[in-house]
Amino acid sequence: MKIKRLALLGVPVLALAAVLPLSATASGAQHVSWAIIHLSPIPLSPPLTFDAGGVASAQTPEGETITLTGSGSFVAPASRNGGSNAVTGGGTWTTSTGGSGTYRVRELVEWKFANMQAQPPAGPAVTDNTGNTLQRANGHAVLRIVFSDGESGVLTVGCHGPGAPAGIFEGIATTKGYKTYYNVPAPLGTVDAGRTIFHVR
Repeated sequence: MKIKRLALLGVPVLALAAVLPLSATASGAQHVSWAIIHLSPIPLSPPLTFDAGGVASAQTPEGETITLTGSGSFVAPASRNGGSNAVTGGGTWTTSTGGSGTYRVRELVEWKFANMQAQPPAGPAVTDNTGNTLQRANGHAVLRIVFSDGESGVLTVGCHGPGAPAGIFEGIATTKGYKTYYNVPAPLGTVDAGRTIFHVR
């Protein structure tokens, strides 16, 4: 009789788990999308519009430039300390020395959530065509990538949007083979480049 009662008590729990969002049933795992975005108008003047398909660049110490497009998604473990193979995405790359091609994301190395972005009136009015504006987040992601020419690399995507704490760069940094494109220029209000976005649910 006790066994039957326990079994019956378990039915509502299982039914509830079936309808809860995956992020809740996965003990707080975060589902994150990222993108290098177009930002308009230029020069910047609110209200702002975010669109997919932007570009971002970084340089080696000697000044060689790599420029990327890209977007994707990943599932970050609830522990916040581990990587994940639950990834999608990639984009294109071009270097100032003449190379070009595509790249694919193979693995999440690290995701560090900082905070949700400030909404109006604290932040600027935004039309976000890349995702739910209420899910915009600041932080950084480190992604293992492979380039179409066979070289591998580690891509860091940083987003320092409205309300972000100090210490986060805006844009991308990457390795490609032995080269380190770690000089990340600050995005200018007169240039549509070097901007990223995260959405977290």
